[in-house]
Amino acid sequence: MPAISMSQENAKKTRVPWTAIVLTLALLIGALAWRTAVVGGTPDPTTSGSTRSSAILDIGILVFREGLECILVLAAITASMTGSQEGHRRPVAAGVGVGMIATLVTWFLAIRILDDISENVSALDLQAATGLLAIIVLLIVMNWFFHKMYWTGWISLHNRKKRELTSHEGARKRLLWGLGLLGFSSFYREGFEVVLFLQSYRLKLGTATVLEGVWIGVALSAIVAVLTFVVHRKLPYRRMLILTGIMLGVVLLVMVGEQVQEMQLAHWIPTHEIPWFASHIPTWMGLWVAVFPNVESLAGQAIAFVLVVGSYVWAGKQTPGKQAARI
Repeated sequence: MPAISMSQENAKKTRVPWTAIVLTLALLIGALAWRTAVVGGTPDPTTSGSTRSSAILDIGILVFREGLECILVLAAITASMTGSQEGHRRPVAAGVGVGMIATLVTWFLAIRILDDISENVSALDLQAATGLLAIIVLLIVMNWFFHKMYWTGWISLHNRKKRELTSHEGARKRLLWGLGLLGFSSFYREGFEVVLFLQSYRLKLGTATVLEGVWIGVALSAIVAVLTFVVHRKLPYRRMLILTGIMLGVVLLVMVGEQVQEMQLAHWIPTHEIPWFASHIPTWMGLWVAVFPNVESLAGQAIAFVLVVGSYVWAGKQTPGKQAARI
């Protein structure tokens, strides 16, 4: 009988995180649907409003995924900070706070730099350049082999550094600075990637649209952080990362199609139409999922697909580390 009660208790604990995550996703999706229906009208793939709504979702997914990775690293660093070492979490948290400020500063610096460049570069060239940068960032985010190494090597490096610092309790100042630096690097690495990625969307759709997507991603990340660090729940990080990875894979294909079109409009690359595709693919496919009937666009999306899937297959064939097994 006690065994049954323990099993029921474990099942209940497992359901709590999933229930919270599902309810949060449902609320956010519901809010977006309400906003589209009431404010923006019925979704129509041939209207610019749909592009804005899809951009908000794209940004939200990316910010949420980067937030998950940051939480994963911080959870690994602070997992053993219990009992007499619980106070070590404070400098890590302070480092995260400094990382947030540094990310905001980087955001404003990026805006200033791009505004200065825009005075000497045409709008099409600037959008094409920032779009290409966003795709490079997204390809790095979607590089499963890189992230498998990141989850193992980067986390192991942080844990090793943490052990070195905590083994010399006498050097109090060094300990505080070291732990703060671990928290800072864990957050700012993700924040820097997000800032670079968002510049393309900011130039196309404005700061307000970008901030809506960022708030969605931050809200989801905050809920996961609370469940992880406050409620101390064991979350299925690996499954969540794979799910957001699949969603970002779709975003990547759309972005590649849009980027190729922008590079063609800026005359960076030629355009070779495919008559058969042009007659069979409806016009709204280009506006909705960035599928355009030309060789360059379809080839770019095919290459991106092969890179992402190839990275995932390659990562799956590698021997998983102990830390990855716990994700």
